[in-house]
Amino acid sequence: MSTKRRLQLNLPAPGSKRILQWGAALILLVAALFVPALVQTYWLHVIIIAYFYAILSSSWSLLAGYAGQFSFAHVAFMAIGAYTTGMLGKHLGWHPLVGIPLGVVAAGVIGVGIGALVLRFKPAYLALFTIAFSEILRLVIRGETQLTRGDHGLHLEPLLGADIISRVPYYYIMLAMLVGTLLFMHWLVRSRIGLFLRAIREDEQAAAARGVDVVRYKVLAFAITSMIAGLAGAFYGHYVTIISPNMMVLTQMGLVMAMAIIGGVENLVAAAFGGILIQVGLELLREFGSWRLVIFGALLMLILRFARNGLLTPLFRLMFGMGPRAELREGTAAVAEETAPVAEGVTADGA
Repeated sequence: MSTKRRLQLNLPAPGSKRILQWGAALILLVAALFVPALVQTYWLHVIIIAYFYAILSSSWSLLAGYAGQFSFAHVAFMAIGAYTTGMLGKHLGWHPLVGIPLGVVAAGVIGVGIGALVLRFKPAYLALFTIAFSEILRLVIRGETQLTRGDHGLHLEPLLGADIISRVPYYYIMLAMLVGTLLFMHWLVRSRIGLFLRAIREDEQAAAARGVDVVRYKVLAFAITSMIAGLAGAFYGHYVTIISPNMMVLTQMGLVMAMAIIGGVENLVAAAFGGILIQVGLELLREFGSWRLVIFGALLMLILRFARNGLLTPLFRLMFGMGPRAELREGTAAVAEETAPVAEGVTADGA
């Protein structure tokens, strides 16, 4: 590949810059490892919940910022993962290590079903359908008191057993989940699948004209993010040991979306840190009562007006690579290269 073409594709910087990016990530990870030794038990709990929201906000960023799918059902899939493992444990006596993977699978299967049903239509249909799906699921959970205990809440067994009362093991498990999901999503967006998703997000018709199976890749992205949300919800349920339908109200979905937007919906790491900072910030402002929500809403409006790419996107784009907009030409070129033989074959047959 010539130097001119390499510049046109705007490929990620090689060499020393990539080393600096991974070095910054390593420093953040090492700092996170020492958090339990520096904070009290209460704040350790707050940070665990913040990591939980970081997984939700970053996975929603993958869905909306990279794949261009505006879904309101992310917390619903989180609840599916939690209630699946919870009901399997309560009614069948299955261990959480069996229930959690099945909760992830359940979220993925339902995500595939919804995606195959709706994602072939315009984006507005996905938003409306997922709002309706989330509300219907919440009402079903409230009504099926024999299975879910409704508003009384479903009790789950602690993941590490009732004998483990320390929050430190849960902290490291949640940290490992956050790092693992971020690494997986980073690999995904840098892979051919991620390049196709970005091309589809920018222009579905152009991508389809190049031979990309638009519906297939959109359903794949929806299913993957649904499974990540289900994983976060399943672990969360076994950590707090009680779940209720209130975990999937529309305001909870709005909070996750706001976290991703404030951090930077077009950068996975920025969206994750947006979830962490907002959750910790809301806890610090708890003494202000309802006014903390006013402050939070004002911050969101200011960001939407003056920093539409989020507060943290410029910093984390510099540290951890480009966002999807900057990589668009790379994705378009990859689509062209991948589908060129198909296009040539069609031309030849037509000739």
